[in-house]
Amino acid sequence: MPTDLPTIETEELDKLFLDPENPRLGRHNTEDGLGQDEILELMRDWSLEELGVSFLESGFWPQEAVIVVKTSVPGEERQVLVVVEGNRRLAALKMIARARAGEAVPARWKEMIKGYKAEAFKRLERIPYIRKPSRQSVRSYLGYRHVTGIKEWNPAEKAEFIAELIEKEKLDYDQVRKRIGSKAPTVRQNYISYRLLLQMEGSEEVDVTKVEERFSVLFLSIKTQGVQTYLDIDIEADPKSARTPVPKAKLEQLANFSRWLFGFEDTPAIITDSRQVYDFGRVLESPAGVEYLERTARPSFATAKLKAGVDESEIIVHIERATDEVGEALSAAHRHKASRKLQAAVKRLGVDVMQLLELFPAVKAELLEGKE
Repeated sequence: MPTDLPTIETEELDKLFLDPENPRLGRHNTEDGLGQDEILELMRDWSLEELGVSFLESGFWPQEAVIVVKTSVPGEERQVLVVVEGNRRLAALKMIARARAGEAVPARWKEMIKGYKAEAFKRLERIPYIRKPSRQSVRSYLGYRHVTGIKEWNPAEKAEFIAELIEKEKLDYDQVRKRIGSKAPTVRQNYISYRLLLQMEGSEEVDVTKVEERFSVLFLSIKTQGVQTYLDIDIEADPKSARTPVPKAKLEQLANFSRWLFGFEDTPAIITDSRQVYDFGRVLESPAGVEYLERTARPSFATAKLKAGVDESEIIVHIERATDEVGEALSAAHRHKASRKLQAAVKRLGVDVMQLLELFPAVKAELLEGKE
């Protein structure tokens, strides 16, 4: 029989504390040392109500036990039980308790608790928890659950967590990979992206909030050769080298890159969809594309692609796909020559083909010669 199974204990609700280092709060907030009221205020928009209704209806089951560590928090003289996994659940319970106590909470919480008998609140007074010796002892579980598991943090939060493992616990990429159940290249790319975000934060020409909101776009962009070359980023860099992804000589290019990809003040981003990132990288591979972007105050992505010749490959794909489709149609079209619908479709195709041939007179002449 296993002897190391975790013990589930219970504690009064007001003796369990929200985690001021919870990555979901955002790195600026976790750096500020927020008090419990401030944390709860930030968490009000985290869809807590659905949890609150569930707890009032069914109670808080032992299998939902939160995970805690005993540590210090702002505003408390002694170490307390801090929930490192289960903060949404704890916040929902605290909102229920405040609503019942008549404290200032959104009206929806006061409406929610109406009609429930004392028994429903009684079973929420003591909360099941599993205690771990330290934050470090639970990091593997948190990494798997929120970085690669079923309850993922957003992209920026994942990258911040990975950075903490590398910088605070001195793990290398492969060790982080094993810890969170990911792949080493993905870990490395997350870390470099996060360090790039921090580097952007030092520039007055970068709106870091916009970068954080679209962190997945940043993550995807550094995979492209064009971005790596333009910013002189080594995508294979070890953690020590990756702490400053862009050299000082390329900081002006970093500001340009951020403005094009994320926008700045009244200048909108030229990239509006993550699916455009690959073509954006190809534009940065082209001297003509880069020259256009750098000299134009409000560049157009469509024009940048034209300057870089990126659209050429797209056109070729369309033509080749159409050729394949026509080839398939030819194998059976002779059986339906009397079809008016088919004749109309052939006419539309013929008009388009004739227009294309006018654009390529040499091809047209070659085809005509072949008919003679």
